Amino acid sequence: QVHLVESGGGLVQAGDSLRLSCAASGRTFSNYAMGWFRQAPGKEREFVAAIGWSGGSTFYANSVKGRFTISRDNAKNTVYLQMNSLKPEDTAVYYCAAQTLGIGRTRLDREYDYDYWGQGTQVTVSS
Repeated sequence: QVHLVESGGGLVQAGDSLRLSCAASGRTFSNYAMGWFRQAPGKEREFVAAIGWSGGSTFYANSVKGRFTISRDNAKNTVYLQMNSLKPEDTAVYYCAAQTLGIGRTRLDREYDYDYWGQGTQVTVSS
């Protein structure tokens, strides 16, 4: 079992930056790829970014590419999402998720390929 806790959300203005953190506990953190997803009101949850176990591979949704950066610190069991140039359309609840490695899954952009989820943190961007 992996327990994930997000933090760092808040209310900001368009153009501002925020850094989300997701602290993991319970199992060896480097055994998991990590992802960030978000869900805006009235919309389905969508992929934002993902990172491989070592941090050497990263993937982004087109909507955030060039503005958001995902990173991880395996010594601290934490994954981060640095969000720059925020837009009102980035307003959502942001969730981190962990995908168990080594069992044949190759995609990091599908929420049903993730095994553990945090409770989410709200990000609100005003115009």
